[in-house]
Amino acid sequence: MQNIDLICIGKMNAKYFAEGVAEYQKRLAAFAAFRIIELPEEKIEEKNASDAVVKKALEKEGKAILSNVRKGAAIVAMCIEGRQISSDELAQFLADRANSGAGDVAFVIGSSHGLSDEVKKAAALRFSMGRITMPHQLARLVLTEQIYRACTINAGMKYHK
Repeated sequence: MQNIDLICIGKMNAKYFAEGVAEYQKRLAAFAAFRIIELPEEKIEEKNASDAVVKKALEKEGKAILSNVRKGAAIVAMCIEGRQISSDELAQFLADRANSGAGDVAFVIGSSHGLSDEVKKAAALRFSMGRITMPHQLARLVLTEQIYRACTINAGMKYHK
């Protein structure tokens, strides 16, 4: 069974997002060993922090992220400059990984400041959910649903129309 991890900076604090994520997490159990790893966001005290302060925080978060990626897993960095792909293309990416013998995948959602350059450089895929801005908790819900959708596509189920 394929291991799929979702590594996130920050916690879910809105019950309605958490319930949605939990529902798709439960459904995913039929297709993959899916787990969510929540890591703490680095605190930035200054309201208008310099780029250097933000970069330092991102580097600390990046080290924590990379240390939680399973050995050999393909990293999918969720970032605004990433490529927009369809549900079918995401399904194909997961299928290709599963069929390669090195099937583990780690999706990564950074903090409100994004992801460190180190995480982006380590990524097999930089993925953007579009040019819109959304709260990270909503992004987590949408991504979890899309991973589930990709799994149902690969299983030939009718969920994806």
